[in-house]
Amino acid sequence: MQIELRQTPSFGIARVTLAPNEQLQAESGSMMSMSPDMQLSAGMQGGLKQALKRTALGGESFFISTFAAGPGGGFVDLAAILPGDVSVLELDNTVGWFIQAGSWMASPPSVQIDTKWGGFKNLFGGEGGFILRATGTGPTIIGCYGALEPWDLQAGQTVTVDTGHMVAYQETVQMNIRKATGGMIQSFKSGEGYVFDFTGPGRVMVQTRNPQALVGFLSRMMPGSGRGETSGGIVKGLGGLLGG
Repeated sequence: MQIELRQTPSFGIARVTLAPNEQLQAESGSMMSMSPDMQLSAGMQGGLKQALKRTALGGESFFISTFAAGPGGGFVDLAAILPGDVSVLELDNTVGWFIQAGSWMASPPSVQIDTKWGGFKNLFGGEGGFILRATGTGPTIIGCYGALEPWDLQAGQTVTVDTGHMVAYQETVQMNIRKATGGMIQSFKSGEGYVFDFTGPGRVMVQTRNPQALVGFLSRMMPGSGRGETSGGIVKGLGGLLGG
C-alpha cells in the first residue's frame, strides 16, 4: 500500500495505491474517485455491536466502505469532509491513537477502529463521552478542518488546546479537561467554554480551524437569528469565509 497526499494543506486528498488483491477500509462517503477495476463494498466492521457503537456513540457512519484491488492493483482517492489538511498516522502495534469523530478517513484491515468511553470529562467538554481508538499495524489516514499541526510533547510537558481544535493524540498522552476561564459567565463572555490539557510524552494533532465555530457562524447568519440576516447574508458570509 502506497499513500500520496495531494492538494494539502487546504483541500487535502489522499491517493491510496493498492497492490493486487489488497484491501482498504474507509469512512463511508470519503471516496472521490477510483480506478475502474477497484471493487467497492459496504459492511459493518466488527459486526453489528461495533457498528452501532461507532455510529450512535462515536459519531461515525454505520457502514464502512471496503475497497479491494483486482489482480492488477488499483487506486482510490479519498477526500475529507471539511476543507483542510490530510495526514497519515503510522501505527506499529505499540502505541494506539485516539481520534475525534469525523477525522478518521481510512486504514487497512490490520488497523482496528473501535469506540472507547472517554469518561464524563469528555462529555462535559462538548466532544461527547466517546472517542475513536485506532490500534494495530499500518497507516491510518485522518482529515481535519484547516491545517494540521503536530505537537511532540516531552514527558511532563503540557499544552492547552480548545476542544474544537483537537484531532488526535497518542495513548501515552494524558488528557484532562477544564473550564477555559474562572467561571461560566467568563467562559460565555470570552467565547471559550472548555479546553483540553494534554501532558506528554507523546504526539498531539490539532486543527487550525474549529468546526464548532463554523456552525456558530452559519447559525448567526440564518434568518430569524435575531440579527436580521437574510439568505443573501448567508451567501455573503460564506463567500467571505471561503475567500478570506
